[in-house]
Amino acid sequence: MNKRTSTSIQMIADYDGDISNLFNVNIEGELPILATRNMAMFPGVITPVIIGRKQSLNLLNHIRKTQDASFAVFCQHDQEVEHPDTKDLFEYGVYARLVKILELPGPGNNITAIIQGLGRCRLNKLTANKPFLMGEISPAMEELPDADDKEFNTAMEDLRSTTTEYIRQNEDLPDESQFALNNISNDVIAVDFICTNLPFDIADKAELIYTSSIKERVIKTLKVLHKEIQLLELKQNIRTKTREDLDEQQREYFLQQQIKNIKEELGRGEGSPERKELEQKAAKKNWSEDVAKLFRKELDKLDMFNPQSPEYSIQYNYLQTMIALPWGEYTKDNLDLKRAQRVLNHDHYGMEKVKERILEYMAVLKLRGDLKSPIICLYGPPGVGKTSLGKSIAAAMKRKYVRMSLGGLHDESEIRGHRRTYVGAMPGRIIKNIQKAGSSNPVFILDEIDKVTQNTVNGDPSSALLEVLDPEQNNAFHDNYLDVDYDLSKVLFIATANDLNTIPRPLLDRMELIEVSGYITEEKIEIAKRHLIPREIENCGLDKNEEKPTFTKAAIERIIEQYTRESGVRQLEKQVNKALRKIAYKKALDNDVNEKITPNEIEGLLGKAPFYRDIYQGNSYAGVVTGLAWTSVGGEILFIETSLSKGKTGKLTLTGNLGDVMKESAVIALEYVKAHIDTLGVDYRIFDNWNIHIHVPEGATPKDGPSAGITIATSIASALTQRKVRKNTAMTGEITLRGKVLPVGGIKEKILAAKRAGITDIVMCQENRKDIEEIPEMYRKGVEFHYVENVQDVWKFALTDEIVDNPINFKIEEETKE
Repeated sequence: MNKRTSTSIQMIADYDGDISNLFNVNIEGELPILATRNMAMFPGVITPVIIGRKQSLNLLNHIRKTQDASFAVFCQHDQEVEHPDTKDLFEYGVYARLVKILELPGPGNNITAIIQGLGRCRLNKLTANKPFLMGEISPAMEELPDADDKEFNTAMEDLRSTTTEYIRQNEDLPDESQFALNNISNDVIAVDFICTNLPFDIADKAELIYTSSIKERVIKTLKVLHKEIQLLELKQNIRTKTREDLDEQQREYFLQQQIKNIKEELGRGEGSPERKELEQKAAKKNWSEDVAKLFRKELDKLDMFNPQSPEYSIQYNYLQTMIALPWGEYTKDNLDLKRAQRVLNHDHYGMEKVKERILEYMAVLKLRGDLKSPIICLYGPPGVGKTSLGKSIAAAMKRKYVRMSLGGLHDESEIRGHRRTYVGAMPGRIIKNIQKAGSSNPVFILDEIDKVTQNTVNGDPSSALLEVLDPEQNNAFHDNYLDVDYDLSKVLFIATANDLNTIPRPLLDRMELIEVSGYITEEKIEIAKRHLIPREIENCGLDKNEEKPTFTKAAIERIIEQYTRESGVRQLEKQVNKALRKIAYKKALDNDVNEKITPNEIEGLLGKAPFYRDIYQGNSYAGVVTGLAWTSVGGEILFIETSLSKGKTGKLTLTGNLGDVMKESAVIALEYVKAHIDTLGVDYRIFDNWNIHIHVPEGATPKDGPSAGITIATSIASALTQRKVRKNTAMTGEITLRGKVLPVGGIKEKILAAKRAGITDIVMCQENRKDIEEIPEMYRKGVEFHYVENVQDVWKFALTDEIVDNPINFKIEEETKE
């Protein structure tokens, strides 16, 4: 391969006289050709060429044998071509003669040929490429300038000075180049020396060798030189501007290298296994640029601590926490609504409102594609399945499930985490559970949110939950330990509560409330048959037998009515488990056990029944009225009893463990009766001679609420008039001092309690009609509803004309006559 280094110095042949004999070579026809890479030779210049190509070596051997054989030198357009064709070579080159061959010491064939360029020639075409290149050559004469051409002489002076300046600015050219140029007296030889020796672009050299006029070649060489000088100046300016930055970067680099070496000597270099592990995990994280920048900053801090120091452990734990969080990692939701509905119906019986709300959320998410998750609060009595519903929702959507119990939580740091300045600091339980879930969009159950302690010495945990449960804020939840915002907007938070009264109003306002009411007996029977009994049979090991125990519907109903008193099904599950344990015990003793459990066998399995439902006691007595009450275990009927006793003060006595609100209802009812005594046909002086005693049975049970207002007023009216109350009638409603009947709650539970007791007519406020219409027809069947607006309407319907024998009014008249 033919090469020349940028620092090689071309040798020249300087002539003081006529040089036409040197340039005018008229050899025409076929000649050997030497192809050079990235080097264009000009007439008159002697230059060394390193020979490496096999064809070129064959050419040298040929010249050695023939002695003074002429040949031509042409440069390649592309230096990568190994076997050039006609199109690969310059059209113009020079005739040449071999001056000397040098064999340099060293590995390989280090052969250098000293070649002198003669006149210009033109390549017509290549005729052979073995053993060396051969081609048809024709001479290309040059136009030499006159000796007294002032324009040429002036241009040459400018060319010499410009070349000197270029050599001085170009650090890649040796100083010997300028010395050689100064010792060339012939201007034509000087031009060709400059064109050959200076590192111009190969395309520029091609244009120069193609130019036949020496004067024109000088002008073009000046243009090329000026362009190269401008490029050198531009490079110098850029180098000057960047030198300061590069120096600063080099300084930082050397300092960092020193720090790195010191740390490696201390055993805490960047190559430590802990750091490498953190860096590898961090590279896979899908976090934002801000979080990545913070992590790198905290990772650099790790190198400042001794591995044996406590600070190192604290910093390492913090970095591990950041790495373990699922930044931007989400599970793909399964938004098949039919499948979700099947899963929810399979796992839970009833709860239609909750299921409908979850399916609505999934439908909107399916249509929109991206949606902030709602904050749902399920409230209702214990044991109705609020917590377990969260698992079903997660299974329906194919999301991860986590649960956090808030009962008794008294430290705000449990929510927000501790600052890292404290000993034993750790993130809050919100971040911990997100880390445990492994995704940023799990179903997150906040259990017992109504039992969070408020305003303690350790802060207010309920207030700390405001940020978590606010859809407008939780996209940037700030944990004190993490000290960087974390997005909780895709988390489906579901809170559970038994009593909304203990939840602070600001927290309650941020949640969507869905009531999960208690189950009626029919629903409990279905839940027991579908879920509780099969699960408890498996827990007791009775599923391994060919004949599994079965409960009749009547047996399940007896357990519900007489062995449990609850809105949910927890006690029912315990009683079923107790019965099956007894069966398992008898089977273990090889006793013959009836696999079909009927109501008659319940007492033998569970013992005597502790509860009995209240039943309607008839209307044999005046002053006894049936009311409807809501309790935490469902609806109940209660009896309001009013009796009269002689006394001069007309005192009102209330018994039965009544609350303040219920006592106020009794006072209001009595005052209304006094104000409207004439409509009852009773002498008003009765209050001056008789005391009134109102009692609600089961005195050990606390009772409160305003819904017994119309019941108490009717009971007092019945006692004063001694008129019986209509049979199989119950009532519920609050009253005002003007006698207006107000609506009350818990209608569904109260209706079910009335049906169980055999009630056929229920009296309630007109405004409760909308609540009745929302209750399914199956629950209303067999009961007639009577809507009233005031107490007079209640009396017209409830009080009959049948009088109980009691001479109260008669005695008042006798005393008056005396």
